[in-house]
Order: sequence, then structure tokens, then C-alpha cells
Amino acid sequence: MKNPFRYFNSSPEVIRLTVMMYIRYPLSLRQVEDLLFERGIDICHETVRFWWNRFGPMFAAEIRKRRVQRHSYSQWRWHLDEVFVRINGETHYLWRAVDHEGEVLEVFATKRRDRKAALRFLKRAMKRYGRPWSIVTDRLRSYGAAMKVMGIVERQVCGR
Repeated sequence: MKNPFRYFNSSPEVIRLTVMMYIRYPLSLRQVEDLLFERGIDICHETVRFWWNRFGPMFAAEIRKRRVQRHSYSQWRWHLDEVFVRINGETHYLWRAVDHEGEVLEVFATKRRDRKAALRFLKRAMKRYGRPWSIVTDRLRSYGAAMKVMGIVERQVCGR
């Protein structure tokens, strides 16, 4: 694989630090520029933006790959929810699984909101992330029916 940093005068460590500072903390481009200037690194806020656009997806892919290798997905508590969305004028249902830290694990769109759709969504999410210790849902009966088929009814916790 070719080195993605090969045409840049700055070191890969500086580029990684800059991008991670911008992504991890709620800072503006100019604030990142100022923080780096205090450390003796003189770059422009446009450079921060360019590096973020260029290397941000690459760093995110690396983080995801490391998570998969360590199997460090959140298996403590998931929150499942569905919302109505309109796609090309038709009503669809967008199913979402969110872990206790607020990270969206899985998103799935269906035309129906029944046991079969909930079962497909749960199987897809659990195949990718494993089984959570508890699943917080609303009182939609499709969740209970799907979990009954999978044999994990005891893990369901109904929210408000």
C-alpha cells in the first residue's frame, strides 16, 4: 500500500494529531490552529480543514478496523427505535440500534413495521455486533415477537 502522507511536508504524527484534535474535541478550525501554534506547529486553519477532509475517513476506517479486531463492540445495553421517513413519497420505517454511549450501531429501512422486519433488523445487528446484555425498546409489539423467536425475551427492557 502506498503511503498516503508521501506528498506532505508535515510528518504523519502532526497530521494525525491535528485531525484527531479537530474530530475528538469540540474545537473550531482556528482553535485547532491556535493550539498547535502554542505547541510550535505553525499551520493555517485551511490546512486543518484540508487534512480533515483528506485523512478523516482514513483514520475513522482504522478505528473501526481496530474495534472489529478486538471485538470491543458495546454489548452492555442497546436502545432500539424506529422512525417514519418518506423516501420518494412513500412511507418507510427506519430502524436504529444505538449503544449506551450514543453510537449508532445499525440502521435499517423497511416498508413494514412488523415482526418479520424487526427480526431481520435484530439478526442483522447481532450478526455484526454480538448479543447485548439488555435491549431497551419502546412498547412496539414487533420487538417482543421478534425477540421471542430469537429466544432473548428476558433481555428486553421496555422504556417509556
